[in-house]
Amino acid sequence: MRYVILFVWIGLIVYGSDTLENNCIACHKAQKIPSSMIYKKYLLKYSIKEDIQKAIYNYLKSPNPKTSIMPKPFFDKFPMKAPNRLDDSTLKEMIKLYIDKYDLSKKLVLED
Repeated sequence: MRYVILFVWIGLIVYGSDTLENNCIACHKAQKIPSSMIYKKYLLKYSIKEDIQKAIYNYLKSPNPKTSIMPKPFFDKFPMKAPNRLDDSTLKEMIKLYIDKYDLSKKLVLED
């Protein structure tokens, strides 16, 4: 039974990573918008992961310049994103994976 749960859990992680890459990261790469820069902007403004998750979720459900962390000139160069069509639970999971992927605390190394 433990092995079944382990395989299902691993499958969900792999599927989630692929979905994140296909639905989110690929678009950022195509438009040459660095995802790490976007995450850093959210981190500077909100600083708490839960607040970042809520802000990203709210923006993706109803994108507009007023709820975006990007400056107004950004939208002169890049088109406004259409509202996200993923179901709420999938979208929330993709946001968690996105934050986990770009989390700066994982890059910090303390020296002995």
